[in-house]
Amino acid sequence: MTNDKETGTAGELFEDFLKEQGTYAATTEQAVKRVLAFQLAAAMKEQRISKVEMAKRLETSRSQLDRLLDPDNESVSLAVLNRAAQAVGRSIKLELV
Repeated sequence: MTNDKETGTAGELFEDFLKEQGTYAATTEQAVKRVLAFQLAAAMKEQRISKVEMAKRLETSRSQLDRLLDPDNESVSLAVLNRAAQAVGRSIKLELV
């Protein structure tokens, strides 16, 4: 066993690994969705907005809101995420890099 360490950044190595596995795009999409769901839930908590109130603001059902806030639900559209962000006084910022 050796104590030699590889140089480089872990982020680059992990991205390369995901690309080699063919899962980079899907993994990135899922991570973005999870972050947005977390941020929406945090904004609701910070502003003391209940799920019932948030559903009213979005003119939808509470079950639809639960799907929106579910970090594993990938069927949520960008338009719905944008409306939800606006309902808590926020906006979504996307950029191509």
